Amino acid sequence: MAARTADAVVVGGGVNGASTAFHLAKAGLKNVSLVERWHLGAGATGKSGALVRMHYSNIPETQLAFTSLRYFENWSDIVGGDCGFQQVGTLVFAAGEHREHLEANLEIQRQVGVNSRLVTAEEALELDPSVNVAEGDVVGYEPDSGYADPSATTYGFAKAARDFGAVVLEDTRVLRILTEGDRVTGVETTTGIIETSVVVVVAGAWANQLFEPLGIDLGVYPRQSRIAIFRWSRDRSSLHPTCIDHANHLWARPIDGNCTLGGAEMGPPLLVDPEEFPESVDQDYIDFTRQQLAKRYPSIARSSARGNWACALMGSPDSRPIIGALEQYDGLYTMTGDNGTSFKTAPAIGKCLAELIVSGEATTVDLSPFRPSRFAEGKPWLDATDYDLEDASVSR
Repeated sequence: MAARTADAVVVGGGVNGASTAFHLAKAGLKNVSLVERWHLGAGATGKSGALVRMHYSNIPETQLAFTSLRYFENWSDIVGGDCGFQQVGTLVFAAGEHREHLEANLEIQRQVGVNSRLVTAEEALELDPSVNVAEGDVVGYEPDSGYADPSATTYGFAKAARDFGAVVLEDTRVLRILTEGDRVTGVETTTGIIETSVVVVVAGAWANQLFEPLGIDLGVYPRQSRIAIFRWSRDRSSLHPTCIDHANHLWARPIDGNCTLGGAEMGPPLLVDPEEFPESVDQDYIDFTRQQLAKRYPSIARSSARGNWACALMGSPDSRPIIGALEQYDGLYTMTGDNGTSFKTAPAIGKCLAELIVSGEATTVDLSPFRPSRFAEGKPWLDATDYDLEDASVSR
């Protein structure tokens, strides 16, 4: 079989891979190939809670999220189709001991241009009458935030990429990245070789399978993410903004008009084999998540479980995404180690990676804080206004 050629190969058909392929093709690269081992959104993306919110403890991630919000709000004009964005707002809760952190993070948002503010317990109850605001809790509110459909978002990017001339290869696994000296020359796949000078690894929990043969160790690790769904009791108000709860280490959003979908951090990350992991959760996790959600939504204690799922995603040593060029090989780039939090920033991540690849510099948002080399430099990413290292990846 003769080798195919491409200006760039993107490995991984999740939302970030699809966004990158779209932006590369839109930028004018010819024959961009998006290669997915199974089907689009088959990994963590398809099981994402798909929250769209701006609340971060640093400017760069806030900028990525705010830039991405404009995509979700104007999806049909920018990408085409419908990404299922529901602008229900987001409530952010923190314990009283982290009041200064929440206030500082709201100020970061305002500096970037995000519409966010501190609200009282009474205002929070007006926004969601079913919420419990414990004594001492502090609450932030983002009226423009919400959630989207993760699969529709991914399919939208992939279709738009095809419209710009990209090729989407499903059921095609990248076996290894080909190199010559210190530069990338292509990828070997289960359907043949694709010659290229640019490879972008956005392979989620499978990234190390491509990095390790090249001698690249970013300290990233496959970990499990879990979600449970609970049917509302008659006591639940239909008003239901999305929720990030740093006090109880959980997140939640409405689904199907009558259920709450959410997740809670249950101890240290559970490491998994990306080739073999359960797609469902055990009863202990359902019980724990119901218990945690009931602290913020008391009616959940009387709610029936209506579904659950689990997936493998990639963690990083400092719980921040790794985005940029890999210095070991010219033409090799990655987005990895995002702890499952980068659905909401995927539009901007794809745009910035395309700028970096095509022009040599990301201008929409500076990607240097996300650089892969920060660990080798001994400069892991730490924010002074983080809430708790335990829940650094609480939001999906």
